[in-house]
Amino acid sequence: MPLEPLVCPHTVTRVSSVLNRDVKHFGKQHLFDGSEETCWNSDQGTSQWVTLDFPGPVKISELHIQFQGGFSSRLCTLEGCRTGEEPTKISELYPQDSHAMQRFQVEETVLDKLKITFGSGTDFFGRVVVYHLGVLGERLQGVTCPPR
Repeated sequence: MPLEPLVCPHTVTRVSSVLNRDVKHFGKQHLFDGSEETCWNSDQGTSQWVTLDFPGPVKISELHIQFQGGFSSRLCTLEGCRTGEEPTKISELYPQDSHAMQRFQVEETVLDKLKITFGSGTDFFGRVVVYHLGVLGERLQGVTCPPR
């Protein structure tokens, strides 16, 4: 079965912080808007994260991410779980400090919730800037969701 984008309008997204609380210009909605001119920009801090609550069970296979060079993460930890369960670590990814789109194969895991934690940031103040975040895989149990 071909991989499809799993984030849709019914996916509930949360982020650890937004730069200066300026949600209009730097909010989480920019992670998925497809624009090369907008981004999610976290505020300062040692541990930044994004959580995704999917509208039903999905099987993740790939993560695509595009940072702003100089504001990236050297370590991305993926944790996930089914509804009602405790999150478990799925994998650790080691992105480059680059503006290029980076694609990672991840261990295929069935989940309803995914948390991506950005550690070891390249910015001295711990800020992370993400232009694009994509989670690809397969929707399970007949869950349909229009793309964003």
